[in-house]
Amino acid sequence: MPFREINSKMVEATVLPGQRLFSQRGAMLAYKGDVAFTPNIQGGQGGLASMLGRRIANEATPLITVEGSGTVLFGHCGHHIQVITLAGDTLYVEADRLLAFDGTLQQGTMFMGSQGGVMGMVRGQVTGQGLFTTTLKGQGAVAVMAHGGVIEVPITPQRPVHVDPQAYVAHHGDVRNKLSTALGWRDMVGRGSGEAFQLELSGSGAVYVQASEEKL
Repeated sequence: MPFREINSKMVEATVLPGQRLFSQRGAMLAYKGDVAFTPNIQGGQGGLASMLGRRIANEATPLITVEGSGTVLFGHCGHHIQVITLAGDTLYVEADRLLAFDGTLQQGTMFMGSQGGVMGMVRGQVTGQGLFTTTLKGQGAVAVMAHGGVIEVPITPQRPVHVDPQAYVAHHGDVRNKLSTALGWRDMVGRGSGEAFQLELSGSGAVYVQASEEKL
């Protein structure tokens, strides 16, 4: 794993010859060694077709390619950082939450309707996250940003997890997600609990939840 958590808001990445990683533009804080930072006009991996797909899906974010030999400190706007290690599965996360990730991971985009049908699409609209999300698949590590601390909540077939859509950060594993509602007459007259919508995740995997309902 190339990322080491220095504290809750900074990670250190080890850059080795012949390997590369991607980071959000402007996230480099300091570095040691012979390291090069190159603007990535494709916004990640996959060539021109993937770049166009990310732009159409509004999942394109300015990235830089980091190569060479040394160590780099990353952080951005004082956001909390969570390092997530993937062992062959897929991480689902909004592009603007990506701080840095292994160049070995396969980057793509996913239509929200394919994980949760119509309610998956409704979820994207209600949360303001749109109809697509970014996917990273393979063996490697990802550093994501969040407001407040982040906890990892396991998802098991016997016990789905319900998350406030605004507190959702990312999830991985064999998981389906949909928006569930608990609207009642109190909500209609403005006397509800304020928790009318929850994101329901079921299957096997984990979801990452931030300690805030504030978007980045």
